[in-house]
Amino acid sequence: MGIGEVAALLGVGMAAGVINVVVGSGTLVTFPTLLAFGYTPVVANVTNTVGLVSGSLSGIHGYRAEINEFRTARRGRLLRLILASLLGAITGALLLLVLPAKAFKAIVPALIALALVLIVAQPRLSKRIAARRAAAAEAAGESAAPRDGAWGVLAAVYGSGVYGGYFGAAQGVLLMAILGLTFSDGLQILNGVKNVLACVVNAIAAVVFITVGALNLGGDEHPSVRWGAALAIAIGALIGGQIGARVGRRLPPKVLKALIITVGLAAIISMLA
Repeated sequence: MGIGEVAALLGVGMAAGVINVVVGSGTLVTFPTLLAFGYTPVVANVTNTVGLVSGSLSGIHGYRAEINEFRTARRGRLLRLILASLLGAITGALLLLVLPAKAFKAIVPALIALALVLIVAQPRLSKRIAARRAAAAEAAGESAAPRDGAWGVLAAVYGSGVYGGYFGAAQGVLLMAILGLTFSDGLQILNGVKNVLACVVNAIAAVVFITVGALNLGGDEHPSVRWGAALAIAIGALIGGQIGARVGRRLPPKVLKALIITVGLAAIISMLA
């Protein structure tokens, strides 16, 4: 690795760290950069995944107050969401090893578009869902507390984990759509939870990729990590994660939502280009 490549990867790693914590689509910055330096798509993908784990951890530290508030108010929910993400990440990482890249990437733009539609429609849908819950609870003579640990929510989080374990771009957009339609907590709190789940997915996928690479599976195309590039991205992402947490926590909900939508549209355009 030359000095120019190291500097570039440090820079895009920092940018990705900020984007992932605030919105979630930093892969769209680092992945193309790795391709531009001559890494094959599979190697670039696994190297990028390993490198961005540090940024996710940094973001969790920055959002620790919001995460703790969610955990305290909803005991057991966060653990179930983490477990669903963990299982999804393992599934997605294994799919990367056995399926052609085009098979899954073909539906990625559609998934992101669906997430953006859900985010835009979230306020109206949330009101309708809350009204139906209240009506059903009143009819049954029970509390109107939302069943936010239902299997449907866990299945959706598992699905986002599969997607994140396979490629990961705009995983945060999908998670914010799912969490926003499910929980009544503020957007900043949900952004903190999103960072936890995205970190779990990245970390588990990274472990799978490192293990498979160490075992030298898959012949010449086995997804071995390029550690020099991963380290450069990791250092940048670690710094960017702290910056992103400070910036993101100060953004008004409307601005944060606008950023989510903007990055999601950019992701679709990038993948269709």
